[in-house]
Amino acid sequence: MTEQNPLFSRLTTTLAEESRTPLYKRFATSIKEAVRDGILLHEEILPSERDFSQLLGISRITVRKAMDELEKEGVVFRSRGYGTQICSQFEYSLKEPKGLSQQAVLRGKKPDTVWINKSKILCSAEIGEKLGLSKDSEVYLLKRIRYVDQQAVSVEESWVPARFIADADDIGISLYDYFNKHQILPVKSQSRVSARMPDEALQQQIALPANVPVLVIKQLALDAQGNPLEYSISYCRSDMYVFIAE
Repeated sequence: MTEQNPLFSRLTTTLAEESRTPLYKRFATSIKEAVRDGILLHEEILPSERDFSQLLGISRITVRKAMDELEKEGVVFRSRGYGTQICSQFEYSLKEPKGLSQQAVLRGKKPDTVWINKSKILCSAEIGEKLGLSKDSEVYLLKRIRYVDQQAVSVEESWVPARFIADADDIGISLYDYFNKHQILPVKSQSRVSARMPDEALQQQIALPANVPVLVIKQLALDAQGNPLEYSISYCRSDMYVFIAE
C-alpha cells in the first residue's frame, strides 16, 4: 500500500476537517482532486472498499456511496472480480449546459486550452442561420485545441454573436466561465454526432494516429428563452471520449 500513501494522507486530512458536507461527498471530492493532481493515474486500480474503510476508520457504506457518485460522474469504472479503476476516457454530456472545461473539473480532471484564433468576423449564411443572424452579421470566431490532463483531446471552432463578447482577450480556458461571469446562461444544447477519419492537419494538432477516427460534434447552445448563444464544431478523439446523451 506504499504507492497509496499520498492518497491516504490526503483523504485522512480531508475527512478529519470539520465540515457540514457529508463524509462520502468529501471522500469523492478528494479522489477527483487526486486524479486532477496526478496522485491517481488513469487506469489505476483503487484499494478495495474494505481497505479504504479499515485504513481511514470510516464505514464501508460511506466508501460505497462515494464510489457510486464517482462512477456516476465517470471518474471511476467498477467491475465484479476486477475492482474499481480510474477511467482513462473522458465522459462528456451532450445535454448538460456546461462546457468541456467545467465538465472536466467536475470529473476530477484538469482542462486546458491553446487558442489558435479569437477574431471578429462577418458570418456566412450557414453560421448566421444557426445563430439566428443575417448573413454578414458580426460574430466572434473562436478556434482552440482542448486538453484534458495535459492530453490534446479535440480541436474546436465556435461562433458567438459579437454582442455577447465585450473583449475576446478576457476569455481564458473556458468560454462558459466567461459566459457565467457576464450572466450569459446556457441552459440546453442541441447536438449532432458523426464520425470521419482525420486529415493530416488534425492528426498533427492532437497527435492522433491515422487509423483512429474523430467524432465530429456539431452543437448549438441556447439560453432559457431558446436564443442561440454559441454554435460549435468539435473534432474529438474517439479513443478518449465517451459521449453521454441521456
